Amino acid sequence: MTSQVIVKKQKLDNPPFKIHYLGDRVLRQSAKRISRVDDDTRRLIRKMLQTMYSADGIGLAAPQVGIQKQLIVIDCEPDNAATPPLVLINPTIKKLSKEISPFQEGCLSIPGVYMDVTRPEVIEVSFKDESGRPRTIRATELLSRAIQHEMDHLEGVLFVDRVENQFALTQELTKHKFSPKAVNHIQS
Repeated sequence: MTSQVIVKKQKLDNPPFKIHYLGDRVLRQSAKRISRVDDDTRRLIRKMLQTMYSADGIGLAAPQVGIQKQLIVIDCEPDNAATPPLVLINPTIKKLSKEISPFQEGCLSIPGVYMDVTRPEVIEVSFKDESGRPRTIRATELLSRAIQHEMDHLEGVLFVDRVENQFALTQELTKHKFSPKAVNHIQS
């Protein structure tokens, strides 16, 4: 899928970006649309991929590295060198399935915390790729969940905002030294 952005799937000792953590205001801001996909955009994509692989992640949104742009990188198979990452610029969900299911999620911005979040199982999403071409894909399973999770970041929403079991969430956040007050609970 990604042809113009080539990055080795490896950990770097000094990744290009620092990941922001729960409690940092930058994670609560809405990202702005990208008006033009150019070499600067592709450099940013490369750096985001390097940062994501270095942190053992499968997805990263630009706001997580302090950049308020509607840009997401995802790789559900980071250990498979033959599978290219997916780049979504200005993504928009066009369709959501009525079928929903809970699944355990984690986040590079909240390391160590894993909680169940209920989301639609299937989505259709439109976006521009790293070449600026419009694309639409139907995503299921882990890819669907990863896209929805990362798209939430573009709106200043974190997965912990969607956790229904507030008691367990408070315990888990406290255990990992995060403040439960940093959660903006979303009613389902």
